[in-house]
Amino acid sequence: MVLSDLLVVDFTRYLPGPFASRELLRRGARVVRVEPPDGDPLRAVAPGWDAALNAGKESVVWDLEHDPGFGPALCQQADVVLDGFRPGVADRLGIGPQDVPATVVYCSVTGFGAGDLRAGHDLNYLGWAGVLADTAPALPPVQVADLAGGSLFAVVEILAALLDRERTGRGAQLTISMTHNAHRLASHRLQGEPEMILTGALACYRIYETGDGRYLTVTAVESKFWKRLCELLGRPELTDRHYDEDQESLAAELAAIFRTRPLADWLELFDGEDVMAGPVATLAEGAARFGETPTTALSPRLGEHTEQWRAELASFEG
Repeated sequence: MVLSDLLVVDFTRYLPGPFASRELLRRGARVVRVEPPDGDPLRAVAPGWDAALNAGKESVVWDLEHDPGFGPALCQQADVVLDGFRPGVADRLGIGPQDVPATVVYCSVTGFGAGDLRAGHDLNYLGWAGVLADTAPALPPVQVADLAGGSLFAVVEILAALLDRERTGRGAQLTISMTHNAHRLASHRLQGEPEMILTGALACYRIYETGDGRYLTVTAVESKFWKRLCELLGRPELTDRHYDEDQESLAAELAAIFRTRPLADWLELFDGEDVMAGPVATLAEGAARFGETPTTALSPRLGEHTEQWRAELASFEG
């Protein structure tokens, strides 16, 4: 595995940091989650999520009041340190970037960037970033700022820093801003193109209800796919209205057509055809077709590896 023999010490909570360290684990790293005595709040708030994010990791409890040196000692052995605290907190705990060896890749996953103390969650970051403007008040079904702006950008930067460390022997200090990166995900839309072409402005790029109350995605923005869709719908005369100014009338006609048959009928009609249409599958349906084989690794009990790590740290000191 590409990251085998590397130790990741993860001080983060909730979703972005644990998702990032899970991706590093999948690539071979050893991941130790450092939790307070009452555990990561996700254990209580969403135990299923906690299990999915932390299977195969190790859990140690850091009781700051009774053993303030335990967390810093773990950092001394790390290749990567992940922190999700507000700016300044890690420094006060003795686990900030200046407290770790120069070879460590230290990554802070923040809401708004270095020095910004504002609190927030995914929806706040997306709102500040301008990502929600076209579709508000609808909520996104996935935590885009947390997972893409936070977790995946963190993994990219960490891997790049580890690669550079191979060349220079030096670690790095990384600050990930979920709000800044969420904006980066959408900022290409500012460059002279109509902003809403993929967020509801076009009838050919929408979600339509079918006759059984399910939904169908249609994304026929290219002429050849739109033409074939209209033919299969038995409405070839709609072809010339692809980019008419009045998109709402066209969308209303498509909506009426798609409500005449259940989803399975439409999927059967489109199967093997050169059209861009598909189901709004449930998560269970998506998992059955595209999901990974469930891991057999178990999520660690809170503090399960604490004593093991105390022994390891003692051996390093000896």
